[in-house]
Amino acid sequence: MKQFKISIPASSANIGPGFDSAGLALNRFLTLDVTEQEEWEFEHKSHFLPSFTDYADHFIYKIAKQTADRHQKTLPGCKVTVASEIPLARGLGSSASAVLAGIELANQLCGLSLTGEQKLQYGTDIEGHPDNIAASLFGGVVVTATTQNNQVEYVRLTSLDLDVVVCIPDSELKTETARSVLPANFSRKNATSASAITNVMIAALLSGDYHVAGKMMENDLFHEPYRAELIPNYENIRRKAKAKGAYGTVISGAGPTMISFVPKGKGAYIREQMEAGLTGYTIAGLQIDQTGLQVN
Repeated sequence: MKQFKISIPASSANIGPGFDSAGLALNRFLTLDVTEQEEWEFEHKSHFLPSFTDYADHFIYKIAKQTADRHQKTLPGCKVTVASEIPLARGLGSSASAVLAGIELANQLCGLSLTGEQKLQYGTDIEGHPDNIAASLFGGVVVTATTQNNQVEYVRLTSLDLDVVVCIPDSELKTETARSVLPANFSRKNATSASAITNVMIAALLSGDYHVAGKMMENDLFHEPYRAELIPNYENIRRKAKAKGAYGTVISGAGPTMISFVPKGKGAYIREQMEAGLTGYTIAGLQIDQTGLQVN
């Protein structure tokens, strides 16, 4: 009887101007404990997980079946116990984690021997953009691009000497709503300026100049100016985090969570300072997860 455990980290995408391109893995996890048996069965052990009525309607099962069908394989029955530390619709990559869970579930059950690149491509085909998928898959900070032939290329940055603090509101924000406020087109002048800010941010992260990286994060032109009105306490959180020593604070993914990049070792202090006077939020000091998807 086959038994295994799949663990997938949360993720934060964009990092300000790295819109639909840059992402990082965070040490909150979606986990699946899997045991083969005759019939399919899902059991949830977290209030963060959505309800379901039948295994065939379960999102992770649908992705697993889609992946198995892609390889002309049939999924054997199993019991899947799912636990999650990743809140839904908060900009922390819950959807990407679930997509990867389904892909890896099929990979293990059907013996597909998928490469990391194949998992990234499959996940991107489903999600529509690679940033969250790549970060949760490979861990660390990952910069991605989709080429004209729909192939995904990625570069994983070396370990960054940073802590992160997230401000997670009690309210949700659907990605579709956050995307609906974005402009359909940019002028060449605006696109050039926005791209230059992204380039400097990535270069600053690579060189360890986190003060410049933070400044660039907070000068995004691609999405934050349009989404700010949808994010509770957007300016208040940015000002407060900066005053307490954060390098920069941006929207995590599509929001409404805000994520601050802070000096290594200062995460706990800044988290405590951010809690004062900010009600209706969960404030968490997190680490950048360096391992990504794991199977045991």
